[in-house]
Amino acid sequence: MPIHQPNVHIMHRDAVMAAGLQALLAPCGEFTLTVHTSHPQGQAGAQVVVADYDTGLALARQMPQDRFGHAPRVLIVTQLDKEWEVRTAMDCGVHGYLLQGCSADELVRAVRQLGQGLRYLSEAVTRCVADSLSRESLTGRETDVLRLLAKGCCNKSIARELGIGVGTVKTHVKGLMSKLDATARTHAVVVATQRGLIDAGRRSTTPFLGGARAAPPVQGAGRQATMQ
Repeated sequence: MPIHQPNVHIMHRDAVMAAGLQALLAPCGEFTLTVHTSHPQGQAGAQVVVADYDTGLALARQMPQDRFGHAPRVLIVTQLDKEWEVRTAMDCGVHGYLLQGCSADELVRAVRQLGQGLRYLSEAVTRCVADSLSRESLTGRETDVLRLLAKGCCNKSIARELGIGVGTVKTHVKGLMSKLDATARTHAVVVATQRGLIDAGRRSTTPFLGGARAAPPVQGAGRQATMQ
């Protein structure tokens, strides 16, 4: 009886990365490989799609099911390793997450497990998720306040921007500083940036899915919902 080879579609927007992924997966002979770097229809019939971060998020959000009601499983291969970035991917329904520095053996292992209907997270990503689950999450409003603190806004400016009272702003600042174990407002911003709880300037790019832009995640609210 012939051994079933999972259909694996590489959909990484970086052409060099796409070629590298194909070169690493092809020798093992376990998968039927296809590659598209600029067209969304190539993943039809695939059991596993290997993608960059933004494309992977968009695919996980809107991946069409096949005629049996099954959707391909998405493996992200990326350099992005911040807590917020990893948790966002998991919340969107991504099934696997690898960092670009992974070995060829780990890449093959990850694709193999997704092809078997399992999940795969690299060791570093697993630690990141575990650490985030051990911490008390910021509320959506606390995250809003934190973003404005990062811009150098004072309490009055934050209150005006968010349409809340100055006293309420102080309460949120106190709460977020406690959760971040910060000793000062600037320290809170530093800690949050290091943990990836606020975006320190990474531009949102448009994945090639019919021109649709992946919706930016709500950092505070999304994290709170998943951690409850």
